[in-house]
Amino acid sequence: MQKLPAWPAAVCDLVCVLVFTLVGTASHASAGSPGHVLAVAAPFLVGLAVGWLAARAWRAPAQPWPTGVAVWVATVVLGVMLRPLFTGGFAWTFTLVTAGFLAVTMIGWRLLATVARRRAAS
Repeated sequence: MQKLPAWPAAVCDLVCVLVFTLVGTASHASAGSPGHVLAVAAPFLVGLAVGWLAARAWRAPAQPWPTGVAVWVATVVLGVMLRPLFTGGFAWTFTLVTAGFLAVTMIGWRLLATVARRRAAS
């Protein structure tokens, strides 16, 4: 089975975080400036970078487990913890929505990639 290069996987994770941020800011009518969107995304982008480094995601970037789960957990936990330093406070409901959306997207694309690779191999 052929391994996915790291850069497309990193781009997929980046897109997941940016879509999460854009949807969130648009749904709260705060998507006015690119600077605000970047400020909202920043703590999650830090979490994403730390997750990639901690999980050594470049070694198996498309694996749902353990790579995808480790990157997702770091993105959510650090993003939520750092968020008050960038834009807003802490809310459990926001944390649950964040965890759910990013789980579906960040782990989801990895599951789809795994299925596609297995079908291509057979």
